[in-house]
Amino acid sequence: MAKDFKIVHESEIDGTPDAVFFAATEGNSGWLWPLPGELEKKLGGAGPMGSTVTAWDPPHHYASRMEGPNGFYNELEFEISQRPDGKSWLRYVHSGILFEDWDNQYDGATKHTAFYVHTLGQYVKYFAGKQAAFADVQGPETSSAADAFMVVKKALGIDDAGAGRSVSVEVPGLGIIDAVVDYQDPNFVGLRTEDAMFRFFGRNAFGAVVGMTVHLFADGADADAAGAAWGAWLNGLYS
Repeated sequence: MAKDFKIVHESEIDGTPDAVFFAATEGNSGWLWPLPGELEKKLGGAGPMGSTVTAWDPPHHYASRMEGPNGFYNELEFEISQRPDGKSWLRYVHSGILFEDWDNQYDGATKHTAFYVHTLGQYVKYFAGKQAAFADVQGPETSSAADAFMVVKKALGIDDAGAGRSVSVEVPGLGIIDAVVDYQDPNFVGLRTEDAMFRFFGRNAFGAVVGMTVHLFADGADADAAGAAWGAWLNGLYS
């Protein structure tokens, strides 16, 4: 049964409104994924993924809306205000319609939103204005098991200490990666290095497979090679 949803997430971001606005409109590869399609920087202009720009007031307000068959719509809104010391306050709203398994999908979307907005904040604080070389990596079908994400945490050397600690993980083909755990909860883990972010998604909790995204900010970074190496690492955990 189709039903509307609305997710509101508010948080302080360690960066200027201009930096947050750039992240929301042009820097998606750095914290989400590269959104296909050109962005027309005006009210009513074409937005990514076939959407339409429904609010354009840089650097304080941006929104886009996508519509489809059977009443489908998906709308994203960013309201950004200035805070002292070069910081910003972000009110992020994601609304749309879900057609089935509403409770599970809404729960997953809400938890993903918290992780994505946190990652946006990390991007703005450490990599503002940069584009990322991006890779999306999906685990095998066996990573949909109930305890599958615990396998990833164990391989990363992560316990219940939470965010803030340092870890080292060896990825064949990439060597040893030293990182800071910038996010950790039962379903998600974020790692950050001096020139990259790695996001791990325990989507097995929501009926899918474990996955991860790679965001590389170093000049000349090879996302395809990094994605292949992390893919082999992730798949190897479940072989």
